[in-house]
Amino acid sequence: MKINDIANIRLLNQQITKTKFKTPKELVSWMGAMQAQDFIMAKLAVGVRLPGSKETLIEEAVNKGEILRTHVLRPTWHFVSSEDIRWMLELTAPHIKAGIKSRHKNLGMTKELLKKSNRIIEKALSGGKHLTREEIVSELKNVKIDVSENRSSHFMLMAELVGLICSGRMKGNKQTYALLEERVSKTKSLKREEALAKLANRYFTSHGPATLKDFVWWSGLPVSDARKAIEMVKPNLVSENIGENEYWITNSIKVPKKDGESIYLLPAYDEFLISYKDRDASLMFEHNKKTISNNGIFRPVIIINGQVKGIWKRITKNSNVTVEINFFQPQKKAVQQKVKKAAMKISLFLNKKVEVIFNPV
Repeated sequence: MKINDIANIRLLNQQITKTKFKTPKELVSWMGAMQAQDFIMAKLAVGVRLPGSKETLIEEAVNKGEILRTHVLRPTWHFVSSEDIRWMLELTAPHIKAGIKSRHKNLGMTKELLKKSNRIIEKALSGGKHLTREEIVSELKNVKIDVSENRSSHFMLMAELVGLICSGRMKGNKQTYALLEERVSKTKSLKREEALAKLANRYFTSHGPATLKDFVWWSGLPVSDARKAIEMVKPNLVSENIGENEYWITNSIKVPKKDGESIYLLPAYDEFLISYKDRDASLMFEHNKKTISNNGIFRPVIIINGQVKGIWKRITKNSNVTVEINFFQPQKKAVQQKVKKAAMKISLFLNKKVEVIFNPV
């Protein structure tokens, strides 16, 4: 394996080059977790890996509770399979809670206050109710709980981390919360070592080749736990040293043969970039600031042969969508045509007419 093979193997393992799955739940389960703070882009991230799928398919999976959008791993939104949410929360929630403990102290959010907010949230949602964040915050305000200074976000986050709530059915274009107990059937608990091994196996199978640092970044686990997890799944992995980095990958993988230009339009915060601490295999240093803002916003990217060669932007108006293409360097007409073809797949996904515009380089 060479450095320029890494990106193409990742495209294969992440089901971008070719997928073996047909449903959002199967795909999300394979990936372990998929970052999803931008809900619109997160749906597209699933859709890209399920060729021919429509946005409504992913929304249906969310509405049915087959995939859930919640805070897990490092403290941000992720899609996870309903069958994985409990053991992942049990494994990673303690680290997330430890990381925000000082912030809660500054906000005066005591254990007693958090217990009270959880009781109010549970009461509001019990009986199969699915409420928006605004509706739940209103309930907290009614009992004089201070929700200023973004406290409401922390109340909702903590309710997720203790396994009280998860994402519910969509209300129009708004997302809701529901009780996890009412939404998802109970699953078998895992011992901590089992959960560590399972998470490592999911990550390196779906995201490899990747390093220890990559796994620590993606999982939010302490380095010692991440090392332990890798040790437990070593029989299923092989490692290769490239430069100063040791990459782990499933022992059954083969380096894919190059078959012409492979071109993909990937959404913002896609796992292809965001799930690695070191992104040098796909993103050149000089293009880093164009792709990722100083405050950590990952822009939608144009991938050509595993490399980020530009960014794109979607502008939606009524039933029409404009996709603006911004290459970092001039590209041949043949490449532009393939990029246009890739952009037109968004038309199928959104069930909207798409116009593609190439901005001057």
